[in-house]
Amino acid sequence: MSRFRRVLRWGLAGFLGAAVLGVLGLGLLYFLIAPKLPDVDQLRNVELQEPLYVYARDGRLMALFGETRRYPIEIEKVPPRLKQAFIAIEDARFYEHHGVDYKGVARAVWLLATTDDKRVPGGSTITQQVARQFFLSSEYSYSRKFAEMMLAMRMENELTKDEILELYLNKSFFGNRAYGVGAAAEFYFGKKLDQLSLDEMATLASIPKFPSSGNPITNPERAKIRRDYVLQRMRELNFISAGDEQASAAVAMHATPHERPIEVYAPYVAEMVRQEMVAKFGGDVLTKGYHVTTTIDPAYQAAAEQAIRDGLATYDHRHGWRGAEKQVELQANETPDALRAHLRGIVSQGNLLPALVTGTAGSSATVMLADGTELELDAKASQWTGRSPAALLKRGDIVRVRRDMPKPTVGKDGKSVPPPADATPTYAIDQVPRAQSTLISMEADTGALRALVGGYSFAANKFNRATQSRRQPGSSFKPFLYAAAFERGFNPASIVLDAPVVFRDRVGHLWRPQNDTGNFAGPMRLREALVQSRNLVSVRLLDGIGVDYARKYISHFGFPIDQLVPNLSMSLGSSSLQPLAVARGYAVFANGGFLVTPWLVDEVKDRSGKVIFKEKPAVACRGCGMRNGQLVTSTVVDGFDLGNTPAPAATVRTSKPVEPQKIAEGTTLAPRAIDERVAYQLVSMMRDVVQRGTGTAAKVLGREDIGGKTGSTNDHRDAWFSGFGGNMATTVWVGRDDYKSLGYREYGGKAALPIWIDYMRVALEGRPVMANDPPEGMVEVAVGPGGHLVPASSGGITEWVKAEDLERMETYVDYGPDDAAPSEDTYDIF
Repeated sequence: MSRFRRVLRWGLAGFLGAAVLGVLGLGLLYFLIAPKLPDVDQLRNVELQEPLYVYARDGRLMALFGETRRYPIEIEKVPPRLKQAFIAIEDARFYEHHGVDYKGVARAVWLLATTDDKRVPGGSTITQQVARQFFLSSEYSYSRKFAEMMLAMRMENELTKDEILELYLNKSFFGNRAYGVGAAAEFYFGKKLDQLSLDEMATLASIPKFPSSGNPITNPERAKIRRDYVLQRMRELNFISAGDEQASAAVAMHATPHERPIEVYAPYVAEMVRQEMVAKFGGDVLTKGYHVTTTIDPAYQAAAEQAIRDGLATYDHRHGWRGAEKQVELQANETPDALRAHLRGIVSQGNLLPALVTGTAGSSATVMLADGTELELDAKASQWTGRSPAALLKRGDIVRVRRDMPKPTVGKDGKSVPPPADATPTYAIDQVPRAQSTLISMEADTGALRALVGGYSFAANKFNRATQSRRQPGSSFKPFLYAAAFERGFNPASIVLDAPVVFRDRVGHLWRPQNDTGNFAGPMRLREALVQSRNLVSVRLLDGIGVDYARKYISHFGFPIDQLVPNLSMSLGSSSLQPLAVARGYAVFANGGFLVTPWLVDEVKDRSGKVIFKEKPAVACRGCGMRNGQLVTSTVVDGFDLGNTPAPAATVRTSKPVEPQKIAEGTTLAPRAIDERVAYQLVSMMRDVVQRGTGTAAKVLGREDIGGKTGSTNDHRDAWFSGFGGNMATTVWVGRDDYKSLGYREYGGKAALPIWIDYMRVALEGRPVMANDPPEGMVEVAVGPGGHLVPASSGGITEWVKAEDLERMETYVDYGPDDAAPSEDTYDIF
């Protein structure tokens, strides 16, 4: 045998041996790895991480929560050229291979054999990349590569090409927290996929290779090189023409950050929703792609935000200019970038932008905003201070500039006309108000929250004063006390003495409550006492019905009994209560006596659109429900049959049964908190507060169903107005977080009521006027000056009272003009 044949034989034997060893090795790898590979079929039901979406009641976006930006898309909605861009750069033979591109693998083997590189392009197909993204680590090893190839082939057997491409486009990371091509298109270009130009498509396709260091925002130069290469590959594969390539390559890189636009500004509400969703569904709700629809009305919410900004600005302007927020030392020739750096970290609050004063000239001042915009502010910009900008400011001051857009005007037809789209904003010098405010507004019948603002600026302070604070309601608490008294037999015509009184506690300390006015009116009807907000009447009234009874009764409005102070100061609103709870309590009056629960989350859908939660609130029902444990169906009330028993001479007429409110079948009735007749009496009295009492400013709304009560506390630390109209119950609080005084004579009617009016002007538009008809079980009586019954023909005032209170009214004491009022006596508080 020749030498050549022996060498050939040994070579062939060696090759066959190596081949056998290779096959055995591959087989061993297969049997070692295959059992550990995941089930590819689960990719059909894969759940990609998506943010939590929060919407207003009309579907407009309110908030997005989650670290991951991802908006999954269906492959049918991906433009063909966008698919081609990714295929051109990532896997030109995607539609030809069966998961593994053997040409690419051969190229990788050749590079490993002929170069010193430890890592070489591995010829990974799109299918292999999907296998790695979903199931494998990014570890660089032969076993991982082999597992990746096996998985890719399995995927090709189980899934279609389009299903694999859809997974790839939705899973890939594009930098800047954007996962998936849908989120990337929106973040980098602010567009939907079908709005992208060819150069933008090529840019997106170029990102996944270097998502952090080569995206068009971090490194636009490198991104342009990659983009142009994508365009070149698309032309080489005949996806586009040479002209298309040249035209797109000539376009400058223009990607800029675009956050998904928030259509309804309600940050405090959004955070409440986030917390509620975590409580309902667990801590991973920010990655499940839940879609939450809330009860918030966008128009009402915008009105609430604006009312608080305007109201606090008006309050703050009453107390004058306080000076610059900060002073920094500026060099003579600082660059614009250096000037802007002084504003870094100072957040905008509402429409108040931080600004650096760069100079003054004459009466004007020049300021620079954080975005580099320079403004010249003339005398009009500081008109409210009574001084010119040059007199107020100096170079280096950091101040606030208010940015105002033109407001809608009223056309000849009486309809609102929005300003033109290109309207120019105006700028004025302003300051961040020292006071804070909260507004809560809900449907009285259901408890659905329609607007909620927790403070002046969520960006500056995330503390939600609507739900997280507890403040003294002052005189706005009095209606709850009056309701307790009316349950004990008092009525709007009852006479209570408004005169000095002294109380002594157990250790001998004396308490002398005073009226805000400092004077005393003597004997007066409770209706007038509430209209005039007489403190001493409230104190005597609570003393008369008993503190323990009052606390138990008032807790029916939803207040925790342990939050109601156990002494007579409770009559003046000394209990510290949550503003949301106060609004809920006023809803009881407005809805006829039912305790509804405030609610915010109306519906929750999962990522597939399936409803997984739907709120079914317990609702109020005027004219129906329980009274004293019995269903009201006739004119018999506590044994007093209005149909058969002769009415006293003082009786003018009896109330007629009210047609029960219609509610949907299957609706749960809210628990009754107070007698419907008591609710009617308090609504009637609080309407008088607006017509001729401390809330008369609200008459500007021009509606007869407006009612409410002002509230102020010692040293004007808190200002309130709570009220109702058009089936809306709304509470406004104004105060300072540090509990300092709001200032001299900053009563509820001055600091809080204007905010309430501005909001309700919008909220009541188009809403029908709510009737306040006396419910069943009441009689209209004539009442004399002393509070006792008189014949209907005698000319006394008329009041609607509970039928069972008639006998009590005959025993009222008459403090006539010849009677001496009781002297200032001393009572024990306890």
